[in-house]
Amino acid sequence: MTAANDKPVFSQNSDAEAIRHLREAIAAGRHWYLALLEAMGRWASTEEASQDGTYRYLIGGEAFDWLRLAERLCQTVDGLPEDERDALLFHGCPPLKLSAGEVKGLIGQSKYGQYLNYFYGITVEEALLLAVQEEIEKEKRVLGYRGQRDTTDEAYQRVYNVARADMLQQFRREKGYANTEATTLTEMKEFTYWLFKNRLKHAEKARIASDTKKALDFLKRQWQQKGIFGVLTREES
Repeated sequence: MTAANDKPVFSQNSDAEAIRHLREAIAAGRHWYLALLEAMGRWASTEEASQDGTYRYLIGGEAFDWLRLAERLCQTVDGLPEDERDALLFHGCPPLKLSAGEVKGLIGQSKYGQYLNYFYGITVEEALLLAVQEEIEKEKRVLGYRGQRDTTDEAYQRVYNVARADMLQQFRREKGYANTEATTLTEMKEFTYWLFKNRLKHAEKARIASDTKKALDFLKRQWQQKGIFGVLTREES
């Protein structure tokens, strides 16, 4: 996380109002997580610059990176419970059990829709690739292959029918990005969301439903093993 003395500068008046609401609501006794969600609903900027890089809260113009904004907002408040804050920021595990309707009421319908875009377009898409890699590794063990091998390319071929390098090159060409060896975390999120939309455009509906179930089952197993939730509300887990 960004150091306290490297906090980004407010880029819009509504963002400053969001932070003011967060501080005042907590000071008045409101639970910090509820105040945080309300502040998210008031936040307007989709990205802002800081000394250590760019904070981008809306991936692909559609997917709300709520944990990135949560990190940004938490930097502006002192005295938050460290265990609860860290569980939220590092594992996506909220301290309160809220329904989808309650969260929607706190952050607003528009941002909640953008959150769902992020969840299915990035979190679930990443899980799909990991689930397929897991399948490939199991198949290799059954066939007697020993040793660790990177199965990323095989997973991309199975899910998208195209090699990862070729998909990344196409993504960068469409976005006008430089085709370099290194990729930033933000670019990887954008790439993953682009992969998701590309898959929806070209795959059959039955395959999409099957892949989504596979990814969600994988996520649930991972979260249960680690005792975390990884989603905006506990109810959705």
